[in-house]
Amino acid sequence: MNRNTIYINGSNFTDLEGFYTEADRVLTRNLGWQTGHNPDALNDLLRGGFGVYEYEEPVTIVWENFDQSVAALGQPLINTILEIIASHDHITFIKKK
Repeated sequence: MNRNTIYINGSNFTDLEGFYTEADRVLTRNLGWQTGHNPDALNDLLRGGFGVYEYEEPVTIVWENFDQSVAALGQPLINTILEIIASHDHITFIKKK
């Protein structure tokens, strides 16, 4: 089975709101409405079905410039985001420094 690969770029944001904007950019397409910018909404987006990949379709998420994101957001927020990602069995997650 082919996997879609989604790229989060840590260079595209410097705060949590920016992270959620980046998540919207890479996880949604042609919605016509604004997603929530909170952990529950991120969890929903990661399930899929928002125009980029189907609901629980196997995907790979590559977080580029991850260390930059840790510096910008702090380890506690990063850990929360990583826990949300890890809760999805259909996602393979890769950190790139």
